[in-house]
Order: sequence, then C-alpha cells, then structure tokens
Amino acid sequence: MLGMRAQDPAPAPATQFRSDRVCRVNGELFFSTRENTLEGPFDSHEKAKQEIKAYIARMQLQDSNR
Repeated sequence: MLGMRAQDPAPAPATQFRSDRVCRVNGELFFSTRENTLEGPFDSHEKAKQEIKAYIARMQLQDSNR
C-alpha cells in the first residue's frame, strides 16, 4: 500500500476484494499478474506461490532500477 503524506485527506472507506492469483487453465496451474499475463504452468499450488513471490521480487527490483 502506498504511504500517505501528512497533508493527504483521510481516504474514504472502501470495499476491498481479494482474489486468488492461482488459476487452472486446461487443467494446468498458472498465476495472473497485474500486467495481464499468465505465468506458468506449475506442478503444484506451492510451486506457484513460490513463483509468485519470485515474480514480485523481480518486479520490485525492476522498479527500483528505474
């Protein structure tokens, strides 16, 4: 979540939705990204979760290098 500055108004209450990033496509496990890509396939939910963490780390590193 982005930090707030002292002069920022308090945000309005919002409904937050959370969805599982892991899905099955033709019987294979993938995860979806904010960039609208499907990454995979993976052998298990555990492997997909590990790869989600690795993907997020790569994206954060990419952002910090800009």
